[in-house]
Amino acid sequence: MSVLKIDTHAHYLPRDWPDLARKYGDDRFPVIHHTDDGRHRIYKDGKFFREIWSKTWDPQERVDDYARFGVQVQVISTVPVMFSYWAKANQALDLHQSLNDHMAATCREHPRHYAGIGTVPLQSPRLAVQELERCMDQLGLQGCQIGSHVNDWNLDAPELFEFFEAAADLGAAILVHPWDMMGTPSMPKYWLPWLVGMPAEQSRAACCLVFGGVLERLPKLKICLAHGGGSFPYTIGRIEHGFNMRPDLVATDNPRNPRDYLSQLYFDSWVADPRALQYLLDTCGVSRVMLGTDYPFPLGEQSPGAGIASLQLGEVDQARLYHGTALEWLGLSKARFD
Repeated sequence: MSVLKIDTHAHYLPRDWPDLARKYGDDRFPVIHHTDDGRHRIYKDGKFFREIWSKTWDPQERVDDYARFGVQVQVISTVPVMFSYWAKANQALDLHQSLNDHMAATCREHPRHYAGIGTVPLQSPRLAVQELERCMDQLGLQGCQIGSHVNDWNLDAPELFEFFEAAADLGAAILVHPWDMMGTPSMPKYWLPWLVGMPAEQSRAACCLVFGGVLERLPKLKICLAHGGGSFPYTIGRIEHGFNMRPDLVATDNPRNPRDYLSQLYFDSWVADPRALQYLLDTCGVSRVMLGTDYPFPLGEQSPGAGIASLQLGEVDQARLYHGTALEWLGLSKARFD
């Protein structure tokens, strides 16, 4: 019998969503254009942003695609461009609710193959809490995905604490995904915002959650850092050294060693290098890591689960990485997918 495999980092969009650029007269909202030659392109700020494919939204096509790799379950989340944290909160909520309703419908229609984490307008923590509650209590989703920062707020911002507090109380799974990458204007070539900025964004998010005392105050908060935590786990030695040598600058809001929080965070497995994945397991523990691929995009793992399989782990550790950690993070039982 094959082992259950759950991909915790799989992006999903509807084929169509509300054209808020037209509704609110603001071209910053992403819109989708379907061309006569069968192409599907997202535009933002009136400019081409990204091409997507039918497997971004077709649930059966995705199930069939994953089956080639022996992966049965996808934890679907939106594409970060949809966060729209820059927008008026009530306008962004319009988009978030549409995406969450569509995601919940997919999970209801394919319960053995999908779980979902929604999206919320974090520029208004009050509305974000309300939508998170709706996602979990009414829509049956397992939590939500958030960005690595929210406009000028890092994740230690006092304004955001009520959201994290609600997430902890609800038992919500929170996926932190890099977005709006730092340094983008000064890195116009070589796809550097994605290659350099994304890992840095994840370390920024993790350090703010740690040094800002969010994880200390909310030990039940279930945070997963996408992309293997970005550069955070791989520079934890430097971060810890800074904490030890300059506590006057680093330990201003939390006196506890940052390395202690590696056992409180979750990480997906997509790091693009088996040696990096082995380091992640050695540093953070098998119980904190779970299969994640960034499907269906080019920067994602093209053969879902291949990184884990390459390490030749024992059956117990493989099962933990393929589904055990994910079920714990999501608050679900294995029977859900039988």
